[in-house]
Amino acid sequence: MTITTLLAYAAALFIAAAIPGPGMTAIVARALGSGFRPTFFMGLGLILGDLVYLTAVILGLAIVAQNFTTPFLIIKYAGAAYLIYIAFKLWTAGLLPQEIEAKNAPSIGLSFLSGLLVTLGNPKTMLFYVALVPTLIPLQSIGPKDYAALVGLTFVVLMAVLIPYILLASKARLLLKKPAALTLLNRSAASILAGTAAYIAAR
Repeated sequence: MTITTLLAYAAALFIAAAIPGPGMTAIVARALGSGFRPTFFMGLGLILGDLVYLTAVILGLAIVAQNFTTPFLIIKYAGAAYLIYIAFKLWTAGLLPQEIEAKNAPSIGLSFLSGLLVTLGNPKTMLFYVALVPTLIPLQSIGPKDYAALVGLTFVVLMAVLIPYILLASKARLLLKKPAALTLLNRSAASILAGTAAYIAAR
């Protein structure tokens, strides 16, 4: 696999990731509602979801995702249901000083899982890996070293897209200190997450 191929893949992945979709919307909403730490782990979950699709395509399992069989439907609806749960918790939070927020922040495990489920149920991510990646990468000639390079490149590119989103949204949250303003922020984030869940479930 050539440097040109890797650069083409990286550029396409960066553009696809940067375009707002269910995953990025969920990241921003979580950062507004919960701050940097849980959102960072949600981002790691999103990246793992991308790596699952990348691996599936390289192993020749693209047809499974393309046909959207029962396991993928289950994953999609599980992700949507969990986003609804997060939205409900944010909507009803109400107690928003920084020290109280720390006690009620979602666990890193649940944050990671929510990111993974969002990506696995995201039609945009599915489309990128199933339809576009095979046109960018010679899948039939991918070896272990090529696969490792693609995994590393995918991680770096997605982090380069996610971190600015997370930092900006977390900073916006920290700038809002009044409880009434933070309540409004939580409920706005909850509405965004609920809308994201509805979009994922409806596609």
